[in-house]
Amino acid sequence: MAIKRIELLNVPIDILPPEKLADELLALLERPGTKQIVFLTIWDLLKARRNIKFRECLLNAELVLPVSTSIIKGANFLRLDTPVRYNPFSTIISCLSILDSHYKSLYLFGGRKRALAKAEKNVRTTFRNIRLVGRYVGHYPKDVEKDIISAMYKATPSFVLVGDSVSEKDLWAFNRRNNFSSSLFLYNKDIINIFAKRTKRISPVTFDRGLEFWVEVLHNPLKIFLFLPYIWYNLLLLSCRLSKAEQT
Repeated sequence: MAIKRIELLNVPIDILPPEKLADELLALLERPGTKQIVFLTIWDLLKARRNIKFRECLLNAELVLPVSTSIIKGANFLRLDTPVRYNPFSTIISCLSILDSHYKSLYLFGGRKRALAKAEKNVRTTFRNIRLVGRYVGHYPKDVEKDIISAMYKATPSFVLVGDSVSEKDLWAFNRRNNFSSSLFLYNKDIINIFAKRTKRISPVTFDRGLEFWVEVLHNPLKIFLFLPYIWYNLLLLSCRLSKAEQT
């Protein structure tokens, strides 16, 4: 089996070698029911510790892929098996390339109307063999949700890419998992706007160096206060390591 699941501070994380991603994705696409891939940040990990519903979502997800260097360092600090850190943008491109080469279908969900239309156009241009079977904006009236779910169910997309403005984010698919027969969901807040060329993606060099947090701070200086939960994360790691040491 290509995937190994570990728990870091009681939060599930999957170890998947990048060279096994294609095989795993194709296997997931063949599996019936609602399936989910989650990109896990350090902030998501801390959220899962206090939010039972979100932790349940992670436990039920087919793939929980870490994207923060702090998660990798935390696993090493606790002497767990080392996870592979995934770049969300390049991973999504890899997933779409796999869909393209196997003539699979895609549904785009999220973003605003103009951005979504432009994102769809650019996806069609780049991935010519993907069948785009539908799209819907993220900001939608509550009374049309049944229509969105019905349309998505009838389209039976292989892959649903969920973007900005879907209020429940990763939990949207999880909370409605019994409404779909066979689709794989993946949420990323920036992807629709990146495809629409309204948001610049983090450069591979910046991501590989683990400096993407500082790019976010430049766009929103208030995010500097995320250092407080970061300190809490490190205290939790220290407490966990000391607890393990006492048990040995």
